[in-house]
Amino acid sequence: MVVVSYALAGVASRVLAGLIDLLICLVALLIFTVAMVTMAPAVAGAVVSRTSAAWALSILILAQFAIVWCYYVLLEGLRDGQTLGKRWLGLRVVKDGGYSVSLGASAVRNLLRLVDYQPGLFSAVGIVTMASSKSGKRLGDIVAGTIVVQERALPARPAATGEARQSRTDTQTTASSLLTDAEFEVLARFMARRTSIQATERARIAAQLATMFRPRFQEADTADAAFLVRLHEAEAAGRARGAAGRGATGASRERHTIVSEGSARWAAFAARLAYAQRRGVRRMSGPEISDFVAGYRELSNDLARLRTATRGGDPSEIFRLSRLVAGGHNLIYRDARASSRDAFRFVSRDVPREVRRSAIPIAIAATLFFAPMAIAYRAIIDTPAAAGSILPAHMLERAEGGAKRARAGSGYINDPEAGRPIFGSRIIVNNLQVAFIAFAFGITGIGTVYALVMNGVMIGSVFGLYASKGIARLLLAFVAPHGVLELSAIAIAGGAGLLLAAALIMPGSVTRGEALVANGKRAVKLVACAIMFLLVAGALEGLVSPIPWWPLAWKVGVAITTLVAMVTYLSLGSGTEPTELPAP
Repeated sequence: MVVVSYALAGVASRVLAGLIDLLICLVALLIFTVAMVTMAPAVAGAVVSRTSAAWALSILILAQFAIVWCYYVLLEGLRDGQTLGKRWLGLRVVKDGGYSVSLGASAVRNLLRLVDYQPGLFSAVGIVTMASSKSGKRLGDIVAGTIVVQERALPARPAATGEARQSRTDTQTTASSLLTDAEFEVLARFMARRTSIQATERARIAAQLATMFRPRFQEADTADAAFLVRLHEAEAAGRARGAAGRGATGASRERHTIVSEGSARWAAFAARLAYAQRRGVRRMSGPEISDFVAGYRELSNDLARLRTATRGGDPSEIFRLSRLVAGGHNLIYRDARASSRDAFRFVSRDVPREVRRSAIPIAIAATLFFAPMAIAYRAIIDTPAAAGSILPAHMLERAEGGAKRARAGSGYINDPEAGRPIFGSRIIVNNLQVAFIAFAFGITGIGTVYALVMNGVMIGSVFGLYASKGIARLLLAFVAPHGVLELSAIAIAGGAGLLLAAALIMPGSVTRGEALVANGKRAVKLVACAIMFLLVAGALEGLVSPIPWWPLAWKVGVAITTLVAMVTYLSLGSGTEPTELPAP
């Protein structure tokens, strides 16, 4: 029999799990890179000589981005809160209260890595936040409403036999009520950690505990360590039988009884749960499902009784039982909810509704983005020399080259057709990073504002520079096909970030933590919308926008088409809003 207990994961174990996951991602990137290079060897500098090689390199760029982000989001969201590193170290991400983490919560907590990893990749923000939080939460956990727990499997001790059993039973009967619950907790922690404590310090603590507890026993003096081992075994066995601690009354005594009576049933359900998770509900037989559901209901009743009996005491039993109940709940209902139909409903109804509901923060984000863009545009037209202090050197060089190509009628940029897939994939990755930053840094209260303003200034300066050289039409022809979706997506992602900022600044009648979790659930829908828009925009920017022989009218036609499509999409799901179901 295996008894599973839970505790909050420590900072060191989480950092180590993170390093393991990082190493796995690096190995995956290396393997994928080698495979792509092997499949597409014809590369000469930044220009790919063959279309097949260009597509291979384009896939590599997107795959690198997907590995870094999807590894964490999908594994935690679809594998019950465990990446490979967390699984190796026995860690698991769960919702507050022990319930399984959802894909949306996984997305929120992992997008916030952009802030938790600061500065650079040293993760100082996340480590400091975890160390200072009572529940070990980094910023991503706070917004997602999740915690990371340590799962330890403890093998049950074999039953004693013969005279040894009788002797131990007599000791347990006497000792089971000699320590209070608090005293037993101190003793249990010492016994669990004693092998990792230095010998001198271990002897000092053992002497203190033995001096405290020995007067309650009528026995010959023995070594402190041996005495504490026997005492711990006797107390643990007594509590396993349901005996209450010294001085326990009422609900406290009932807690021990519930745990004692239910432990075997809980262990049996844990085995059935593991079996069901391997097979899936749809592959289980009718009797197996009935047995599983009956066990789930019994444990739900035990959990309700235990919550009442504990009344603010040690929550370890509650957390253990709530994890089992959560596992059963999510398995029973997951197949019914996590279907392709629900995914379609999320995309076609929930996301557009949230965009409309969040019209105010999105409008504010749009103002913070487009107003600086217009100001920078006007400033560069009036003072073209100022562009050198705002834009990077390669943008200035591109504008100079653009003027020459405009005279030659060859387009906005040097655009070898074979290289367009690479150009498009790089643009998709860059735009997604901008959207993620605009969302994640909302937790800082000012980060989203800074990201929106600076990106607006950069884009406005580029337009102003081209206008000052008389080639604005050239740039417009390039931007038109993808600009509607791309610029809209940045404003929507900025609105998601402002929802987080609003939870910090104006939480309303709830706590900031509760406001962050609520707004985080809303914001992830806006991020999903921005991702969809940016994927389409990136494809258009890489494959359609650079075509030099398309007239401006054609490209404006593409812009109008994307605008109509976007408005149509955002109008989906109109009518009666869905009834919100309470979170489990």
